[in-house]
Amino acid sequence: MPFSVVRFNLVDPRATPDSLSERYRAALAMAAYADEHGVDTVQTEEHHGVENNWLPSPFAFAGAVFGATRRIAVTVSAIIGPLHDPLRLAEDIAVLDLLSGGRLVTVAGIGYRPEEYEERGVDWGRRGKLQDLLLETLLTAWTGEPFTYRGRTVRVTPRPFTRPHPMLLVGGSSRAAARRAARLGLPFFPSAHLPELEEYYRERCAEYGTEGWTMMPAEKTPLLHLSEDPDRTWAEHGEHFLHEARTYASWQSKDIRSAVRSTATTVAELRAEGVYRVVTPEECLALGLESPVLHPLCGGMPVEEGWRSLRLFCEDVLPRLTA
Repeated sequence: MPFSVVRFNLVDPRATPDSLSERYRAALAMAAYADEHGVDTVQTEEHHGVENNWLPSPFAFAGAVFGATRRIAVTVSAIIGPLHDPLRLAEDIAVLDLLSGGRLVTVAGIGYRPEEYEERGVDWGRRGKLQDLLLETLLTAWTGEPFTYRGRTVRVTPRPFTRPHPMLLVGGSSRAAARRAARLGLPFFPSAHLPELEEYYRERCAEYGTEGWTMMPAEKTPLLHLSEDPDRTWAEHGEHFLHEARTYASWQSKDIRSAVRSTATTVAELRAEGVYRVVTPEECLALGLESPVLHPLCGGMPVEEGWRSLRLFCEDVLPRLTA
């Protein structure tokens, strides 16, 4: 059965505080609607200091979603692990896990924008060691027992709801990320369809004597927008898809591999490329996707257009996906 995703990063390059407040509140209403209609997870992410207002605080957003919903999960994919204080993060995730009854999924990556590290005063060159410290601290802290942290005895309470700990995956597209996940016995979340890296992860699990699994994107993972008239939508709103695609592409070095990487420079190129797709409900079903990802507010998309896309997905597609 397909696993359905609704993605929110709250990007809006032309936002004012008033319009961004409206967008955030609309996203919460959309999450509640998605929850009522059987969507599996809301997906969100973390970036800092971006001119187009990319969401910097995914856990605050997740908490609001949990307060507005009953069953839907929130997948934070991904946090930039080394930018977080390990003890504070352990507490925040524990509280969200308790509030939601175990509906939070956290993917921890190390990021790919040195400027975010510089802005926070974190040494880019130490990001691997800082990620190790973060993950090891989280796993120890969630036991609720006292432990030694940087030379002092600390204890994190309350204990989370989920046993043995809240869902935590290691994200990335490198062998270092796969080794880290295997060593700690954590699931691995490759950032693209990388079967050779999945195999490397399994080999390292065998080497370390740990057990794990991968949550890997399909070979094709388009970001979807539903429309009864795709030509109209591309003509009227293609600039929003292109804005996000070009922003994201500008952050990617040649060593970064992503399931949604675009090389388009025009709306026409973006449409032909297929990373962002505007489809009718029938076309969406015909794609046969294992994990359809709807992106209703992409790149500053008008809220009313986002609602049209979400309603088509939930009312015309989901019932037939789950039948």
